[in-house]
Amino acid sequence: MNDDPMDLRERNKQATREAIGHAALRLAIESGPHGLALVRVHDIATAAGVSPRTYNNYFSSRAEAICAFQADQSRRVGQALRSRPADEPLDQAVIAAVIQLYTEPEPDRAGLRMIMLTPELEGEALKAFTMAEGPLADAIAARTGTDPARDLFPAVTAAAVAGAIRVAGRHWLEAGSDASFAAILRSALSCVVPATPPAAARER
Repeated sequence: MNDDPMDLRERNKQATREAIGHAALRLAIESGPHGLALVRVHDIATAAGVSPRTYNNYFSSRAEAICAFQADQSRRVGQALRSRPADEPLDQAVIAAVIQLYTEPEPDRAGLRMIMLTPELEGEALKAFTMAEGPLADAIAARTGTDPARDLFPAVTAAAVAGAIRVAGRHWLEAGSDASFAAILRSALSCVVPATPPAAARER
């Protein structure tokens, strides 16, 4: 059976986006935090095998390109939760979905350190992580039978999960931390995700 042309086009676009993002992050790591300003659009485009014009069609800044992988990963959190068994308690489902998405394979320390601990990337990194909130809130609402337009629970829980992921990442990057990212992430998420929504949210 032939691939749907639209699906193939979307896959090609995503592959190009990923190639540019990976090239941008690799060049940023090689330059180091103090050499970030030396990473040029032309260099990123060349490393990714695309033209500067193509680069500009996908990203509006170097910071956006460098954080692209993290942003794309965050957008998939909602779908990861929807793929969990329907009868799985909410806390177990969210923790399993997030751990699978963010730790298989375990993050590259150098890349995560560049994204999370470089002041020039702070704003874009925060935006990349918080992109998980909308899709995740919708998935939580669907799973719990709550209404995201009226109930705070889905959005608040999604924001707490996004925050827990950021805190776990920073903790994992601290000097002397020898625990796996999965273990740290599990501990962080266990602090914020309830097994069920409050009764008031379910009964609305």
